[in-house]
Amino acid sequence: MTNTSIRLLPQNLINQIAAGEVVERPSAALKELIENSIDAGSSQISIKIQEGGKTYFSVTDNGKGMSKEELNLAIERHATSKLPDDDLFCINFLGFRGEALPSIASVAKLTITSRQKEAEDAWMIKVEGGIKEEVAPAPAPFGTTVEVRDLFFATPARLKFLKSTQSETLSIKETINRLAMAYPHIHFSLSDEKRTILNYPPVPTLLARVTQIIGKAFDENALAIESEYEGTRLTGFVGLPTYTRSTSQDQYLFVNGRFVKDKVLIGAIRGAFQGLISHDVHPVLALFLSVPPQEVDVNVHPAKIEVRFSNAAKIRGLLVSTIRSTLAEQGHRTSSTIGIGALEKSLSYMPSAPKTNHLSQLSSFESNESNFRSTYTEKPTFSTSNSIFSESKPQRVIQFCEPSYSVKTYEDKALEKETTSPQEEDFPPLGFAKAQLHKTYIISQTKDSIIITDQHAAHERLTYEKLIKNQTVLQGQLLLIPEIIDLSTDEVDILLSRQEELNNFGFVLEAFGGNSIVVREIPALFSKTNISKLIQDLADTIKEFDDTILLKDKLTDICARMACHGSVRAGRVLTIEEMNALLRQMEECSTSGQCIHGRPTYIELKLPDVERLFGRTK
Repeated sequence: MTNTSIRLLPQNLINQIAAGEVVERPSAALKELIENSIDAGSSQISIKIQEGGKTYFSVTDNGKGMSKEELNLAIERHATSKLPDDDLFCINFLGFRGEALPSIASVAKLTITSRQKEAEDAWMIKVEGGIKEEVAPAPAPFGTTVEVRDLFFATPARLKFLKSTQSETLSIKETINRLAMAYPHIHFSLSDEKRTILNYPPVPTLLARVTQIIGKAFDENALAIESEYEGTRLTGFVGLPTYTRSTSQDQYLFVNGRFVKDKVLIGAIRGAFQGLISHDVHPVLALFLSVPPQEVDVNVHPAKIEVRFSNAAKIRGLLVSTIRSTLAEQGHRTSSTIGIGALEKSLSYMPSAPKTNHLSQLSSFESNESNFRSTYTEKPTFSTSNSIFSESKPQRVIQFCEPSYSVKTYEDKALEKETTSPQEEDFPPLGFAKAQLHKTYIISQTKDSIIITDQHAAHERLTYEKLIKNQTVLQGQLLLIPEIIDLSTDEVDILLSRQEELNNFGFVLEAFGGNSIVVREIPALFSKTNISKLIQDLADTIKEFDDTILLKDKLTDICARMACHGSVRAGRVLTIEEMNALLRQMEECSTSGQCIHGRPTYIELKLPDVERLFGRTK
């Protein structure tokens, strides 16, 4: 390589380099333009695209507009009105870097038309491949319209990296969804050559906008989140643990109105749902953090999708504690879509719907209730001990834990009210057990529904909760022969820097020279675990997420496996007393609506839906 003298790059080349960071694809350019419209105080933003934005896209708003002088200055690099105090640590706008318009103009054909509300005239400027024309008058309503044609025509090599029209359109939709969710008072619309793709009129509440984007079912399965700590406020909604998705696409995280993808937040969400959902599914949520501008740096990346918190531990703790407490308050509630889905599946197997309402009524289950009420004389409980679940004569009284109320309380109330109408009968939340089907499923009846409970999944959850609440699992157990583990230098440093926190969980480890550590003590729960693999996994997760709370995830993972193997299996015959005891303890457990793998423990079929299934109602 020949030596060359240092020189300044041409301004147009500088803008093209910046465009490579800011204008990655049409959706990235549209994001910058829409953010400008939001910052301009717009209440209506209309986006139009052609061929997925590859040949044309425009953004029209009714914001404050720009004067002739501002319009001419707007396409200059690092020109912005959003840093009035020149303070990068106090940013109160979405777009502030002043790179978007000149970057787009350097690789495309750009036209901006704008008119201020108090002005009589509108003005227009055109820029093609970085070469701008003079500002000229033009007819236009109040607000601003930015049109972009032939993106990357000035850098044709980048065109081959664009995806299909369908893929680019999907990316644009996702970009608009993110922005629209954070600003429910603004009307957003997206259209192409043929149709209106998105139309989000302004709505009065945040939940209404979230439901517009995620779907109506989210409204029925969303839990409101709200908490505040040391000036940081968390609001939004999380879906029930049984209302999940196979991807994280429906996870929306915002910091000061800006959509972000942050490792701290993602790790906190994973920790909050640990033990409630399976590792291969993702919760549905929309969370909004309001952080003092001085405590968050949004100037980490040109795309402004990454942030850095000055106190990440505070943010993480706020998310985990708030989500956990909110989920706990819901008790054993499960997703409303489960029962509906089961009924729809049943309909698909039916050759035709019944044409008469004169269906014979089944009464075979009624004897179970009367037998249970006449022979029940003691408080039944349910145990996690496998020793009592032999295939010999079933045990009548089985101890697991002491609920705050007993089955007998509900039964006595029901017996006292037998002289009253059936509508007044007092049923517990999960009803009274009526039968066991296929030695696996408990059928129970409430006042207005039929409930099907998976006995193994339900007992698995109860066993798991008992294990993780048992503090003895964190007590250290001295190793007879200390374990020496070889790691990389970085991994050794990471573990040693968290030595005190690891000690709190029952781990005692020390440096052993070079790239090795020696483990002298482990939590009692890990006595049969591969220690070397556990320490390696622990180092990897701390290195990736910088989050020692994930050590608890390792503990709960092992608890989950123990609970699964230590629970009553499918195929075990249960007595009515045992079934009712299990249902009562589920009602006492705040997370009993789903097993440790995230699957529902029971399905509730509402009576009106069942009646429609049999053609009894329209």
